[in-house]
Amino acid sequence: MASQSRAGQPALHGLEFGINEWLVDEQYERYLHDPGSVDRTWRELFASPIPAPRRETHNGATTAQESADDADDAAVKAVRVAALIEAYRVRGHLVADTDPLTAARAAAHPELELTAFGLRDDDLQREFVVDGFSGQATMTLRDVLKALQESYCRTVGTEYMHIQSSQERRWIQQRIESPQPPPDVAEQLQILYRLGAAEAFETFLQTKYVGQKRYSLEGGESAIVLLDALLLRSIGHGVREAVIGMAHRGRLNVLANIIGKSYAEIFHEFEDAGDIRSVQGSGDVKYHLGAEGTYRALDGGMIAVCVVANPSHLELVGPVAQGVVRAKQDRAADGGEAFPVLPIAVHGDAAFAGQGVVFETLNMSQLPGYRTGGTVHIVINNQLGFTTSPANGRSSAYATDVARTVQAPIFHVNADDPEAVVRVARLAFDYRQAFHKDVVVDLICYRRHGHSEVDDPSITQPAMYDRIDARASVRKLYAEALVHRGDITERQVEGALRDYQGHLERAFTQTRARPVPASPMPVNSVNHVNATNPVSAQHVAASQATTAITEAAARQVIASQTAVPGGFTVHARVLPQLQRRTTMLDAGTIDWATAETLAIGSLLLDGVAVRLAGQDSRRGTFGQRHAVLTDRRTGAEHTPLSSLGPRAADFAPYDSMLSELGALAFEYGYSLARPDALVLWEAQFGDFANGAQAVIDEYIASSEQKWGQRSGVTLLLPHGLEGQGPDHSSGRIERFLQLCAQGNMTVAMPSLPGNYFHLLRQQALDERRRPLVVFTPKSMLRSKVATSGLTELTMGAFRAVIPDETADTARIRRVLVCSGKVFYDLDAHRRSAGLSDTAIVRLERLYPFPTQELGAELARFPAGAEVRWVQEEPENQGAWSFVEPHVQRLAGRAVACVSRPQASAPAVGSARRHAGEQRDLVTSAVGHGRGSSGHP
Repeated sequence: MASQSRAGQPALHGLEFGINEWLVDEQYERYLHDPGSVDRTWRELFASPIPAPRRETHNGATTAQESADDADDAAVKAVRVAALIEAYRVRGHLVADTDPLTAARAAAHPELELTAFGLRDDDLQREFVVDGFSGQATMTLRDVLKALQESYCRTVGTEYMHIQSSQERRWIQQRIESPQPPPDVAEQLQILYRLGAAEAFETFLQTKYVGQKRYSLEGGESAIVLLDALLLRSIGHGVREAVIGMAHRGRLNVLANIIGKSYAEIFHEFEDAGDIRSVQGSGDVKYHLGAEGTYRALDGGMIAVCVVANPSHLELVGPVAQGVVRAKQDRAADGGEAFPVLPIAVHGDAAFAGQGVVFETLNMSQLPGYRTGGTVHIVINNQLGFTTSPANGRSSAYATDVARTVQAPIFHVNADDPEAVVRVARLAFDYRQAFHKDVVVDLICYRRHGHSEVDDPSITQPAMYDRIDARASVRKLYAEALVHRGDITERQVEGALRDYQGHLERAFTQTRARPVPASPMPVNSVNHVNATNPVSAQHVAASQATTAITEAAARQVIASQTAVPGGFTVHARVLPQLQRRTTMLDAGTIDWATAETLAIGSLLLDGVAVRLAGQDSRRGTFGQRHAVLTDRRTGAEHTPLSSLGPRAADFAPYDSMLSELGALAFEYGYSLARPDALVLWEAQFGDFANGAQAVIDEYIASSEQKWGQRSGVTLLLPHGLEGQGPDHSSGRIERFLQLCAQGNMTVAMPSLPGNYFHLLRQQALDERRRPLVVFTPKSMLRSKVATSGLTELTMGAFRAVIPDETADTARIRRVLVCSGKVFYDLDAHRRSAGLSDTAIVRLERLYPFPTQELGAELARFPAGAEVRWVQEEPENQGAWSFVEPHVQRLAGRAVACVSRPQASAPAVGSARRHAGEQRDLVTSAVGHGRGSSGHP
């Protein structure tokens, strides 16, 4: 823009901004979009003719025509000063004193030099209009520079000019450009106390438990000061509770000094002295455990706080914690409160820059189904990964650059200036409260020890650790500064530290004397399982919930499907599908989508809230669900199941972003805090669940064993080999079954809509919460044979095994056991071939394995009948490896597997080849097997 003329005026580059020409371009673009978004000086510049630059003649004289008069010269200088102010706002953070390991600030940036703006030293005493900068109307250039350096170049570097909202930019400017009053003595003592507590805790553990991993906070103790200031600010400002998601570094310190977990309990974990009979499942290492407690300010204020349990999988706890917060927010919404739960995410610098789930979580922050009112992100920036330096760990200038994608303000703060840390904490909280958006605090510190306390970091970072070894702790530096300023005495400093160390020594002595804590804090912060309630597969299998519904309830739910608001135009291709749902009840041909609608709708009538989220889940990947309707003419939306009446619970269907890892982690977290709701996550295709494998491994399958943490999250995974290629065929049943043990979850592949209906209702109504994995159909969604009658919903219950009720048991020579849609292919072939010697038994629930039900069904057939397992998947995939020992034991004889041959991919890419394979598989299943596996 700067090289082009505007309305016949001279080009802006005539003002000779040189390397800062980009700044003029940026201001002009903002001016064109919204004149009010730029300062007055810029508005006046862009709204009036630009004076020609001063030119000298060959003899050094200046002609009257070529010279600007004094007024014009002053106007040009004012523009240059405005540009200087803007440049500091954009670039000032680059020269801020934010690194405690650097003796001096970075060299002056060339774009911040006076000469870069055509200003000289003899301009320093001139006064210029500054349009409210630093609260002033006019200032000398010298005072402008001083204020800019105080605001942008001390121990806080602020990035916010990437934010498009002028309101937000002005809000931040007003606060960081205004003079900051110094803290009073009480605040200084509060900071010193928190630093002392953080340091003494780590030093004590280092002394008493030499060589044990604890992932200490030494070098970053100001994180405790930051959290303290953040929570203190929250009290009385509309926040009832805070939820912290953080990795393992510093976790023990946070649990002790923020959450209030007793020192005795932490010491017991180091001693490994607890009663193992009181541990739910296998447990986990101490720096992965969560806890809940109460933050207690020194002035007596309190707020509930919990730290979410999590594994070592970097940053995965982020979306889990967001889900926990959203669930708590949704519950609180009944009371009319707006975002009363504060999410705090504590990150490591290398992980924040390196883990993709960080961006996924940031991307959720403003989406309708995932908003939590803004998260305060704290990056404990050690300037180092495990042993990897930033130069090898990221391509960005800062570890926090990914946060710019969601226009979050970023405050880089020197951790060795705890007073600045407190100011930034308050500013971050206030921004969150004002705009309900994410904000990032980049706490630049260091790691005094290696990644764990047994590492020697000097092997790979010798120069860095020479500086660290020579550096006093932040507590000592701050105490010396206070004493030097005369704010407190040396005796006060040492006395406070001795008192805290005394508390630790007493707790340690009590720990050694008493082997079991008197009143242990729950190991898990959300939905904790009592240790007296053991885990077992049998316990999960036996549900006492009544899942049948009345016909009246079914008709009320179906009536909602076509009862749209007046003037609402349903799409011509959708309306017939909704209308058919009414006729299905009378015809006894309820399809999959209708059965699901009836399950969800009846749960809402029962007072059970339902949340459904996934990629395109409102419509359904296959255009079958239509949970939300879109007006054909206006684009307005209507959710039929939300019109069941005032007593019905909430139905919340959402289309998620195109994510599996972050999205499923969010739903898992949501399910922890809402055990009263049915929480459904649907993959676009079942295959895509492997993008969330870490969530499945680390949380869904094992969290109850590790942390005593129960979740009722339900995974809907479209599955079925139908010639759509390797990536749209298999939900990888084998992977889920490999993770099944100790009754940790339910895995099912129902073949009837009615059975799916009962399965969902059972999951929601059963008091025993476990994850549910359902392999849902694709082609069966509209199959005329895969339907159910109304009586199956009003009189039945979920059937783990569906017997072959058509078989003449005395004539049976072959029993086929299978799951899913292959039943219909087998049954069709059996009918067309007129085979009366073959029975087909459907295994609808794979885990917990229905031993009693399948055993009873197999016992109906002659002892000499051959038993075969049939699956569409390759032999090394699918359920075969899991079901083989169970079926063989129940059958009392060898069981053959009829399947596709072993393969590294789930399916072939040719639809024609697939069809041929399927024909051969079905023929082989009802004919003579080929060897032990019966491959077609």
